[in-house]
Amino acid sequence: MFSPITRRLFLLFITTVSVIQLYAHSHQVVLAATSAENFDTTTAEIAHQVTVRILTKFGSGSGVVIKHEGQTYTVLTNNHVVADSPEDGYEILTADGNIYPADQINCVNGKNLDLALVKFTSPEDYQVVALPKSKVISEGETVYASGFPAWHFVFQGKKLTKMEETRNWGVKAFQLKTGTIKMHLDKTLPGGYQLGSTNDVFQGMSGGPTLNQQGELIGINGLLKYPFQGIKAFTFTDGTIPEKEDYLQMESLSWAIPIDNVLDFLKEQEMVNQYQT
Repeated sequence: MFSPITRRLFLLFITTVSVIQLYAHSHQVVLAATSAENFDTTTAEIAHQVTVRILTKFGSGSGVVIKHEGQTYTVLTNNHVVADSPEDGYEILTADGNIYPADQINCVNGKNLDLALVKFTSPEDYQVVALPKSKVISEGETVYASGFPAWHFVFQGKKLTKMEETRNWGVKAFQLKTGTIKMHLDKTLPGGYQLGSTNDVFQGMSGGPTLNQQGELIGINGLLKYPFQGIKAFTFTDGTIPEKEDYLQMESLSWAIPIDNVLDFLKEQEMVNQYQT
């Protein structure tokens, strides 16, 4: 039996290898932590304001500010971001560079969605993400994925020339990635994932928001492109696997939990009155 630290180091190694493979597969040259993609400046500012970084004892992830009541802020993220560190607590990095202690909220999760809530307290005024007027998400729609990659890689061709952890980069590590929706599955992958897009989502961006062109929340990032598990990573909750042609497309996409599943989760937490669409 592996110790928790050994297990975390092993998972970090595997995930890092997967991220390197993803960058190489995409033939990208990463020159800076900030993105130079084309997107609406208003949407980019919204993404920056509502996206937070979640720092855990063993790593980091991302989240989105979903509620503000008094001085208490609630952040929506992936369960896999916070699952290994509940006893150690968390820290939240906000858009202005401040860092706050945070705690996980006990949640009802009858559908076993890869979602969780954490909360922090601040006298500052932080923006809360807006929910869409419609839950309809169309293939071909332009979307934006934001978060804080855990690593900064520089490639020359397929050769990795530099690798640096971004934990202490502050808000400099923030990235916003543009892409399009390519698949909206009828079946569900474990954790509630159904929304496949071309956005480049990397380790550390899990839990961050997928936004539409109006800057509204339509999904939560969580599954990277080209997972090392291969087709097994795309086993549906009913136990079936996709046809080869579908799998080849699925592995080339990043995957998010769509807004309808997010709303189901919020309804279980009795937060639905605040998030009607």
